[in-house]
Amino acid sequence: MSYKTILTVVTDPDLARSTVAHAAAVAGGADAHLDILCFGVDRTQTGYYYAGANAMVLQETLSRATAEGEALATQVKDLMKQYDLRWSVEHGVAQLADIGRHVASRARFADLVVLPKPYGDGHGVELEPVVEGALFEGQVPVVVCPDDVDTPTAPKRIVIGWNESPEALRAIRAALPVLKQADIVHVVVIDPPQHGPNRSDPGGMVSQFLTRHGVKAEIDVLSKTMPRVSDVLMRHATDVDADMVVMGAYGHSRFREAILGGATRNMLERANITVFMAH
Repeated sequence: MSYKTILTVVTDPDLARSTVAHAAAVAGGADAHLDILCFGVDRTQTGYYYAGANAMVLQETLSRATAEGEALATQVKDLMKQYDLRWSVEHGVAQLADIGRHVASRARFADLVVLPKPYGDGHGVELEPVVEGALFEGQVPVVVCPDDVDTPTAPKRIVIGWNESPEALRAIRAALPVLKQADIVHVVVIDPPQHGPNRSDPGGMVSQFLTRHGVKAEIDVLSKTMPRVSDVLMRHATDVDADMVVMGAYGHSRFREAILGGATRNMLERANITVFMAH
């Protein structure tokens, strides 16, 4: 398996440079084609009429979003001139409530999607449905990159968050091309179950699976010494100087994650390295 098509989505001119740089690094490392979607975001609510709204107001917001999409495409094309890659740029308009569907319709034909962190200062509300659209509706692995971190073309030290879930296993399978290039892969098991078939060898089976694929894997069994699993995982990634974290996305229902928070959301909020996710 290899990555042949990398997709990224640009919705904000202030994030365009870092988003393109991250996606170009991943595409360059995989010798893949990079597709870039530039969206002007129409933030009006379809079917919702507020005081003073009329056809002229709605047309004005649509025209503004169209101009923003065209400007983003021009900006991205200028940025791409410095990269020796196969690439294409498309632009369009997406309503805020519907942007996830537009992203999913293209993501499902990509091998990997590279996106900026959906949370943080200066990050628009549209970034969260962009990530969710690719992950859940597009059913494609997503690489989430912090703005101020250089994305390595081939990560050398990778941490895997392993909890025996189907999501975590799908993330590992999807990340195999990256894992096989790493110098070392840490399979992190936090508070392994005291009962069950793997209690005497936590992480053993997945480590064997990885080793047979040529991955240099070792198992790190940790205690949950912090309130959140994501904090323990992120601290360990820092301790081993990891370039990337690989993990399953949204083990619980998306509604519960959105209301209470969870390992995935916390990781995306706090991560200071690249995160590779699959659902």
